[in-house]
Amino acid sequence: MAGHSKFKNIMHRKGAQDKKRSAQFSKLSREITVAAKMGMPDPDMNPRLRAAVNAAKAQSMPKDNIQRAIDKASRGDGENYEEVRYEGYGPGGVALIVEALTDNRNRTATNMRTAFSKNGGNLGASGAVSHGFERLGLIEYPATAGDEEKVLEAAIEAGADDVESDGDGHAVWTSIDSLHPVARELEKALGEAEAVKLAWRPNLRTEVSEGDAGTLLKLIDVLDDDDDVQTVWGNYDIPDAVMEKLG
Repeated sequence: MAGHSKFKNIMHRKGAQDKKRSAQFSKLSREITVAAKMGMPDPDMNPRLRAAVNAAKAQSMPKDNIQRAIDKASRGDGENYEEVRYEGYGPGGVALIVEALTDNRNRTATNMRTAFSKNGGNLGASGAVSHGFERLGLIEYPATAGDEEKVLEAAIEAGADDVESDGDGHAVWTSIDSLHPVARELEKALGEAEAVKLAWRPNLRTEVSEGDAGTLLKLIDVLDDDDDVQTVWGNYDIPDAVMEKLG
């Protein structure tokens, strides 16, 4: 099991999402609807739906909104979204994986190409960067769930593969098949997780210079602002000193 890491730089900064709550609710609703359509509309019987509902609750999404998204799927209403993945490089050679749910592949692909090209990056072919990542299960807890030792002990007991902790919280990694069983065990020891999901974990991280960091974060912001984009993953490691200068 690993200890402290720069996990907070792997995903897009949460602060930016907090400023765009209505857009975030829309993305969460989309994931809930897709998850409910793919399996049972009951979170207890559908692990992906349960994870989506928990993620919505963690963002303080109203219960009515959550139920509306599930009901829409149950009735077969609304658009049919498909999952698509885009891969490319950002400033400084950083590898990025963008996960999207779209009802129009052409529109989304055009938006992705534009975002990358206008912000110091370039969109690659499928598989261009994913070979440098592992597809794993990820369970996130806030720092308030406990100290590093408590979370590590609970994760070992639950059968997790790895834990990364920093000042922002804890990331518990599992195999894909073990994600939901481990999450259920952790819930007994630590309470409900902030997020339970599939994730892309980089095998190696790329340290970003001060000159590239601002452009990279702008690119991630533009990608994250796109309605179709659900998550942006990257192998970037921005030193704390650089983040402080960027504000």
